[in-house]
Amino acid sequence: MAPLVTAQQNERHPISTQAGSHIPETSEPAVDWFIFILGATILFSVVVPIVVAPEWSTDVINLTYEFLTTRFGVLYVITAVSTIIFLVWLACSRYGRLQLGSDKPAYGEFAWASMLFCAGIGASLIYWGAAEWVYYFTEPPMGIEPRSDQALVWAAGYGIFHWGPIGWALYCLPAIALGCSFYIQKIPRLRLSASCSSVIGKWSEGWLGRLIDLFFVVGLLGTAATGLGFGTSVVSAAIHNLTGWPDNIQMQFGVIGVVTLMVAYSVFRGMDSGIRVLSIWNAVLAIGLVLVVLLAGPWVFILEMAVTSVGQVFQHFVDMSTWTDPMERAEFVEGWTVFYWAWWIALGPFVGMFVCRISSGRTIRQVIFGMLGWGTLGCVVFFSVLGGYAMHLELSGLYDVIEVVKSDGPATAIAAMMESLPFGAFWLIYLAVIGLIFTATTYDSASYTLAVGASRSLSEGQHPVMWQRVFWALMLGLLPMSLLFLGGLRVLQTASIVASLPLIVIYGVMAVAIVRVVRAQSAPVSE
Repeated sequence: MAPLVTAQQNERHPISTQAGSHIPETSEPAVDWFIFILGATILFSVVVPIVVAPEWSTDVINLTYEFLTTRFGVLYVITAVSTIIFLVWLACSRYGRLQLGSDKPAYGEFAWASMLFCAGIGASLIYWGAAEWVYYFTEPPMGIEPRSDQALVWAAGYGIFHWGPIGWALYCLPAIALGCSFYIQKIPRLRLSASCSSVIGKWSEGWLGRLIDLFFVVGLLGTAATGLGFGTSVVSAAIHNLTGWPDNIQMQFGVIGVVTLMVAYSVFRGMDSGIRVLSIWNAVLAIGLVLVVLLAGPWVFILEMAVTSVGQVFQHFVDMSTWTDPMERAEFVEGWTVFYWAWWIALGPFVGMFVCRISSGRTIRQVIFGMLGWGTLGCVVFFSVLGGYAMHLELSGLYDVIEVVKSDGPATAIAAMMESLPFGAFWLIYLAVIGLIFTATTYDSASYTLAVGASRSLSEGQHPVMWQRVFWALMLGLLPMSLLFLGGLRVLQTASIVASLPLIVIYGVMAVAIVRVVRAQSAPVSE
């Protein structure tokens, strides 16, 4: 077996950066017009029927959702469990010492963690963090009595489970696969097809590779609409409570327009001046939000509920990971667990590509445990604090969170929760601002990654052509605008599931590719 390249050995890496430096933006690569034009065409072919024939589109979406979840739901469960087992093995093995890219990390730990967290989450975390427990509490899994004390504990735990290590593992697998191809194999294409090259060989540069890259573009476009829809709802609800303006389709279009302009400007500024700065500010504001809710709210109850729910997940992690409800078919697994695994899978190549780009200088072990650790920690904090405060309002009778969530949606309940804090008007403004920045940060990264995926080749010091970054930033606003015409959670769930189904096979190919690359890796020859 050839010796491994460890962090210490990699000081002679042929492509390196200075300690603490950031990846420079140099010459721009050529656009892959096949992927660019076909991706844009598919986007318009989805948007136009939704706008022209919304009722027909709704029927098609409902039928598609039912077919996919009942026939393929178990595949998502198997993929999710297999992925986290594989990554834990990889990180703990001797291959975990392999280093990706330059001799030292290009970004500090806080900046790196902020960028990967904000790219992977967005305002969806606020949307679901405060209200997801309501759905589990009123319609709990595993035959538990609705609205019981046991249902409340399971409700708090299931949110953390769906946003915990398995989800981040589904983000991490593409990051490692792309890191192996880009940094170890030195393939100058930061594309999903390149990560499969050690398995499919020259086909990665032919029609099969183009098809894989197209699946990535379609998956990102479809699932990006889901998150942008959630973030838009949070911001528009906060503005409505603050100003009294109607929370209607016009306001939500306006919010999407503002987010799109923010993203276009940030992408125009580049990686360090745009995405990095926006992510750090986003992380700081997010920490401020949870601290305010914790300290101004019933902090003892919130902390007790947090400890209980985390313990619930630890105690029942295997049960929750493998439960498919084969007898009762109560739709909990299909409606929630399958939806979430599909969402993480569809976004996985995007987040993985972005994390790969910012992880130069880190070992495979550092990337795996960093993503699983920082990502899970951030989600646990949000779900524990925001969800715990919402539970307190419901149980104490101060605010009927359940009724509002069921009738008006989570965003309305979240805005009312923030307004109930001391100086409520200020925190509504804060919620609107952080919602905008959270959403913009995620789609800032998404538009950058789409541009990367539609570029022919990309060396370690290159970034996609500027006009293409701005183009994808503008296009990302189209699909969520059209989906708002249809409305409803089912529409967003279906978009994620349809976009992710072809990627299940690609995840398996990437896992095999990773093993082949790390086993074949040898120390470089001295210059």
